[in-house]
Amino acid sequence: MLRFDILFKHWDMYMLGFGNTVKVSLIALVASFILGTIVAVFRIAPWRPLNWIGAVYVEFIRNIPLLLIALLFFLGSPAMGLPLDGFEAGTIGLSIYTASFIAEAIRAGIQAVPRGQTEAARSSGLTYMQTMRYVVLPQAMKIVIPPLGNQFLNLVKNSSVLGVIAGLDLMYYADLVSTKTFVTFDVYIFVALFYLVLTIPISFGVRYLEKRLAHGR
Repeated sequence: MLRFDILFKHWDMYMLGFGNTVKVSLIALVASFILGTIVAVFRIAPWRPLNWIGAVYVEFIRNIPLLLIALLFFLGSPAMGLPLDGFEAGTIGLSIYTASFIAEAIRAGIQAVPRGQTEAARSSGLTYMQTMRYVVLPQAMKIVIPPLGNQFLNLVKNSSVLGVIAGLDLMYYADLVSTKTFVTFDVYIFVALFYLVLTIPISFGVRYLEKRLAHGR
């Protein structure tokens, strides 16, 4: 039997962690999407320096553990004169890490758009960036809804890395509750349920949006 008394007794701590997990997920979601889109455009840009920057970013970041990136910001920022707390360092690390995967998903979507669309837009007088913004990216986004949805789900789950660097998320407060109560299984089962409250609606939302877009084609 689960000890629900632990959940009720420490409800305020769970709620603080849940709120911070939601906050970091939303911030990192927006930041990683914007950064990932920029990197994706760099990767398929007609200028080699931008291609190189985008490729280096993706290959370097996605092959490094997320925990290491978060620790680099958390432990390394004071040496650069810009100390970050666990929440800030974790959010930045999570955003940068997720952006590398989003960039590859969006790049694949851009490349799936017929080349004739780009050529027609450029011949009509649009610049490269205008072509991306008004012609290619809107079509690419419809294609990449499923992989982007998976990345957003991973982002929510990966936010648990903040627990390692005192980021005040669900895992951080769960560790505190476990230390106080000397109970582990029940404490983390409740944490898993809180994560499900976040991820299941996202999963259903992505499926719904995917179906809507498919019918609209």
